[in-house]
Amino acid sequence: MSENQNLLAEQRRALILDEVRRRGGVRVNELTRKLGVSDMTVRRDLDALARQGVLEKVHGGAVPVVEASTHEPGFEAKSGLELNAKEDIARAAAELVVPGSAIALSGGTTTYALAHRLLDVPDLTVVTNSVRVADVFHAAQRSGGTGQGAATVVLTGGVRTPSDSLVGPVADQAIGTLHFDLLLLGVHGISLEAGLSTPNLAEAETNRRLVQSARRVVVVADHTKWGTVGLSSFARLEQVDTWVTDGGLPDEVRHEVADRVRRVVVAGQGDAAEKPEHA
Repeated sequence: MSENQNLLAEQRRALILDEVRRRGGVRVNELTRKLGVSDMTVRRDLDALARQGVLEKVHGGAVPVVEASTHEPGFEAKSGLELNAKEDIARAAAELVVPGSAIALSGGTTTYALAHRLLDVPDLTVVTNSVRVADVFHAAQRSGGTGQGAATVVLTGGVRTPSDSLVGPVADQAIGTLHFDLLLLGVHGISLEAGLSTPNLAEAETNRRLVQSARRVVVVADHTKWGTVGLSSFARLEQVDTWVTDGGLPDEVRHEVADRVRRVVVAGQGDAAEKPEHA
């Protein structure tokens, strides 16, 4: 991390959290030197991150929270994390969406950022099980922010999760009768062994239906999702056509997944790896 007096609070906190996770813990005096801010500012940042449940304060610093595989953070807790990465990923993923296509958007804070980027793509049919994503399109239409070619939005029914996704038998039945050109999928965790996973059993089944109904699957997930494993897996890496991530993903991980995921796009850098056509 480089010293920067002018970092916004959310940028500082994202850097702090990344450092805590990468190193397994940091001290306050280390963060003040790296970020070029006061001891009091760092402590306020640590307090805010501790309230979100993403790290634990200890004497003189902070350590990462070891989450149970069943822990599911709420939408607000996740919305302040990795903001720059999510915006970069959303921008890159939006370029994969063809005007006039039928797409599905799952729940999550990254797909929420992506929804804003899709408002200018004409003639989309958007199926989503995310209340937040549907609200992005509906709010734009109410305000007159979209002209001709505004998206047609279908919100599935279902039971609401902490991340404001709709899941369960009602959502599963609705999704099972549809066919999408493209699924843009946010995930709780991604790993070689577990594939794509979530702590919510009902959400796993709904996501499974989304994957089965799509011609192409694009996962939108920043580097912090790598190595996280939720209670239930719902897709193998081989079922993913494209993974759009950020530059924080280590090079060795990109190479590890290259023979399983058809294409890895690092936002701002283009394709990082691509599986051969015959693979």
